[in-house]
Order: sequence, then C-alpha cells, then structure tokens
Amino acid sequence: MVAASQEVDEEITAINVTPLVDIVLVLLIIFMVTANFIVRETMEVDLPRAANTGETVQGLINVVMNKDGSLFLDGAQVSEGELAAKVREALSREPEIRAIVSADQAVNYGRVMHLIDSMKGQGINKFALNIEKDSSAQLHR
Repeated sequence: MVAASQEVDEEITAINVTPLVDIVLVLLIIFMVTANFIVRETMEVDLPRAANTGETVQGLINVVMNKDGSLFLDGAQVSEGELAAKVREALSREPEIRAIVSADQAVNYGRVMHLIDSMKGQGINKFALNIEKDSSAQLHR
C-alpha cells in the first residue's frame, strides 16, 4: 500500500511521443500519395531529349503545342488569335515576361518557329525551349 500511494504523488516528467509520431507518419503517407495526383494534372507531351541541359527558367507564360498542333497557354487550349491577345495582355502587366515553349517532337519544326515568331511579334523577347533530360546519353570525348 505504501508503494501505491507514492506513485500517485509523483509528477509526470516525460511525454509519450509515440501517438504524435504515428499521426505524422500517416499524414506524410497521405501527402506522398496525393502529391502524385497533383503533379499528374499536366498535359503529356513527348518532348525532345538532350544530354546537356541548362537551368530551368521560371517563366510566366507556358505555351504547349501537342502533336496535333493544338496550342495550350498555361494549361488552357487557345487558338492562335487568343494566344496573341493573352500574350499582349500578359506583356501589359509584366514587360519582362518570359515564355517557355514545349512542343511535341513530332511537330514540324516550321510550326514551332511560326509559334515563336508570332510571340516575338507580340513583344516577348525571352524564350526557353522545354526539353526532357536524356539520362541514357553518355559523354564521349
């Protein structure tokens, strides 16, 4: 009986963190599973591959041309006229805007150059061509 009364009088000096760790791990697993769905909402385009890539340009306008020649501006399908109007609108807000052009490798080179030329005609001077890094390429010296 004496031992039981001593245990009641003692203060709790340790915190059990096991439930906290369990909750954090469950949240981490949920985040990892749902992150794939968020990233996968992009449009699939078969980009050309290159062994040597530069740094990624953080642009404000993302233009995609799929293998059918359809144009997409920031994920929304647009015609050439709508693209020109939206580019002008974006330039009025941000004069130093950059454009990232992603074109399927099956698209004719002339169509891609026409797209770039039409955006240059609207006033965009800074471009980046999106590619997919080729991990199988090896440097031969």
